[in-house]
Amino acid sequence: MMKCEYKPKDIAGKLALIFLHNPLTPLLAVFILAVGYLALEIMPREEDPQIAISGGTIIVPMPGATPKEIENVIVKPLEEKIREISGIEYIYGIAKENMGIVNVQYYIGQNREISNLKLYDKVMQNMNLLPKNAMQPLVKPFDIDIDIPILTFAFYKKDPSLSDAKFYKIIKDIQYKANRVKNVSKTALKGAHKRQFNILVDLNKLSGYHLSMGQIMKAVQSVAVEVPNVKDKTKDNKLVIFAVPNAIESIEDVENIMVANYMGSPIYIKDVAKVEDGIDIQNFKEARIWAKSLHKELPQYTLEVSKLKGTNAVFVANDVLKLMEELKPKLVKEGIGYVLTRNYGKRANDAVNELVRHLAITVVIIAIMLAFFLGWKEALIVTFTVPAILSITLFIAYLTGQTINRITLFAFLLSLGLLVDAAIIVIENIHRHLHEHDAVYKDMDTILVEATDEIGPPTNVATIAIILTMVPMAFVGGMMGEFMKPIPYNVPVALLASLVVAYIFTPYLAKKMLKKPKMHHHHHHFQKHPKNVCDIDGGKS
Repeated sequence: MMKCEYKPKDIAGKLALIFLHNPLTPLLAVFILAVGYLALEIMPREEDPQIAISGGTIIVPMPGATPKEIENVIVKPLEEKIREISGIEYIYGIAKENMGIVNVQYYIGQNREISNLKLYDKVMQNMNLLPKNAMQPLVKPFDIDIDIPILTFAFYKKDPSLSDAKFYKIIKDIQYKANRVKNVSKTALKGAHKRQFNILVDLNKLSGYHLSMGQIMKAVQSVAVEVPNVKDKTKDNKLVIFAVPNAIESIEDVENIMVANYMGSPIYIKDVAKVEDGIDIQNFKEARIWAKSLHKELPQYTLEVSKLKGTNAVFVANDVLKLMEELKPKLVKEGIGYVLTRNYGKRANDAVNELVRHLAITVVIIAIMLAFFLGWKEALIVTFTVPAILSITLFIAYLTGQTINRITLFAFLLSLGLLVDAAIIVIENIHRHLHEHDAVYKDMDTILVEATDEIGPPTNVATIAIILTMVPMAFVGGMMGEFMKPIPYNVPVALLASLVVAYIFTPYLAKKMLKKPKMHHHHHHFQKHPKNVCDIDGGKS
């Protein structure tokens, strides 16, 4: 085994010396690339980072109060007390007829559960400040972290004979099934019309029987409820609960509701009105879809699917799409079509794959450029360092619970130009040392370790200086701070990894791939100066 006379002074030379003949060095390279690839495959992918914006709403009803009264006795006192809570960024008070509302937004990054508890405690502590005729406050936390949908489907009727009520029921069933998919946080239907029984009253018949609309409403209300009741305990100390079920389950049930007696005969709803099983016709809101494949504009219901924070948008989207494929034959049979109008998972996946392609292109450009200036072997050595550095960065990002999104990708792209600096500096210095006149008197190991050690201090200082320019970004607060965090988290890691990879693998690969140029005119001189040659197994050559 060869031993070098040069004693490295810097960490760069020491790392080069340790790993130059270490049999574990190639295994370490394979391990780094493997964990990087695994991290790239299993890290959650999303288009944008999910930022938790949370807060709460306090609703205090006060029947009969004017907005001015509400403002003075409910909203302002509540706002004053809520300002005593730490971690609250904004407070918005709303004074309405009979009701006061105070909306609270916490600072981004605050623990949502603890903040909600503080808000609830503060309201309960100050109940005595509310006026006597004010009702119990309702504290309702909100969290829009999970509200951004990753998939949206627009459902429309292919078969015009399909009833609106049945259409709604089928889409509602699909929503229920989508909600059960793993890592789906919530689902929502937009533009949907709920099923209801519509009573179309004939005003002429109504006046003929001397009835009013109020009587019809009361008659329907009397049976359209479920009334639970609790009886006293029985002799054997058991509690008896009974209930009157909703008496309306079909058109016939509505038609047979008795409204009144007229000249000794009962009058039913079917005598004065037509009943249909339809949708909420009083809701005039409607969403429509137009697509080239449809050739016309049609009413549609949109199903939105959101994912849990920190989960892989690609996997969740694929699971939901797989469910939709399974349901497709049933939808075709029922005469329902759908269009996928948003696929956040595909966009996230495409963004990551696009980065990988751009990285490959960048690596090729670097290799070609270095091949012209230093030589193709030197170019290959530097080219290897880029995937190795990114592998380390990705793996550490995965361990720290980060996701791959547009901002983390931007951090990688930002650091990409800086990543090869250390490796280029090391290989360039090795190249220079190999072509110096005294290189023929030195052993290859000595040249590699000395060349690496020589550039260690300036390269270390330059890298630390760049890292220190990134650190202040970690202290930016609010929404911008949350978006920028992947940059101060990932760029310093990538730069430190670039140093380690350059000091370990560049000399090792140079040892395997590069050779000293032959200088025949120095051969005789070499015979007279054997003292500069490295020892072989401790003995002088």
